[in-house]
Amino acid sequence: MTEPFRVAAVVTTFFPNSHAGVLIPKFLRGFPTDDGLIPPRTQLASLFIDQIHHNDIGRQIAHQFDIPIYESIRAALTLGGENLAVDAVLLIGEHGDYPRSVLGQEMLPRRYFFEQICGVIAECGRPIPVYNDKHLSYRWDDARWMYTTAKQLNVPLWAGSALPVAWRRPNFEHPLDAPIDQALSIGFHMLERYGFHALESLQCQVERRRGGETGVRSVQCLSGGAVWQAADVGRWSVEVAEHALAAIENGPVGLDTAQVEEPHLFLIEYCDGLNGAALMLGDNGYVRKFAYAQKRGKIIDALEYHTDSGPTHAIFSYMGLNIEDFFLTGVAPNPVERTYLTTGILEAAMISHGSGGKRIQTPHLEIRYTPDKSSPRRPAGPRPAGACLSPWLSLEPEATPAAEPIPVSRDGTVRRRRG
Repeated sequence: MTEPFRVAAVVTTFFPNSHAGVLIPKFLRGFPTDDGLIPPRTQLASLFIDQIHHNDIGRQIAHQFDIPIYESIRAALTLGGENLAVDAVLLIGEHGDYPRSVLGQEMLPRRYFFEQICGVIAECGRPIPVYNDKHLSYRWDDARWMYTTAKQLNVPLWAGSALPVAWRRPNFEHPLDAPIDQALSIGFHMLERYGFHALESLQCQVERRRGGETGVRSVQCLSGGAVWQAADVGRWSVEVAEHALAAIENGPVGLDTAQVEEPHLFLIEYCDGLNGAALMLGDNGYVRKFAYAQKRGKIIDALEYHTDSGPTHAIFSYMGLNIEDFFLTGVAPNPVERTYLTTGILEAAMISHGSGGKRIQTPHLEIRYTPDKSSPRRPAGPRPAGACLSPWLSLEPEATPAAEPIPVSRDGTVRRRRG
């Protein structure tokens, strides 16, 4: 019999509806998709949790599935021994009680986690794939270190948002190597956390334009009335935005600026002259979906990215299947340079926002790459169906009997008590 493909999960915290809470259980129970429940092809071998949330379910899941919890990242990768003992790492540095920078960025320890992982890899001389959930880091210097270190150590690295593998209505993807004149994504809610999703939903389309990705020359973040004033002088297109809004099922009819509280706008100047925008329409319920629209000549294409699949959170099934493909092959479903670029765009937008809307020059973001001809796994239909809508086992704390304190062994693990 072949040895199981072992995965170490390194997470900031693990509670219901956290990224760890909606992704890791699928590596244990299976991935609900429109085409049924797809069983995992890998084995979760270890778990590291940086912070225990007051509604923690990570320890309960580890207890149920007999997964050792380790008190260090090194131990999670070596399974308490001296040598690297896993075949891939699932790094989920999202959520948790961490401070914010002076720019309002969540100071999540993704670089620290990745540095610890790379330390073990370098010691043992065996590069293994690492998936980093969402953007690489809140700070560009850290993201650059992660990207260059992965290259130096030959570590297959992938990162990104789940938005590019969401349901699309209609199922549109920009034709490869075709021109784009204008592009705009619609987002909402928190400026940094959800702004990243808006940027990835934009980038996964515009990177396919004629000539491939050329990088970004400048970024600007406008807020409040300055957002609408920029439209008045032609810096972004209300027409394109209204097509994006029209693609949202039960969304607003037209762009009613009076209904939007605290709007923000990321203006992105690409090196080849394309102007992109991410319009963040507040958190008062005016918009609760992501959308995208683009103009090429007289044609305007628009779509909605649909993420809601109820208690299964099945968008993370498609994300998880792509992660498994990456782990098993060492080949990322799309170039990691996409998220390397959006990480830098987001930091520049936060710097601009912190300086009152100043335009930020970004020579460090002249990042060129060619998108893959093939697309990652994503649903073909416009809305979740099949197992995506089936009942999903709940591990809410109130639904699970309180466990006795779990002893810590000498090797630093927290193990299931037997008998």
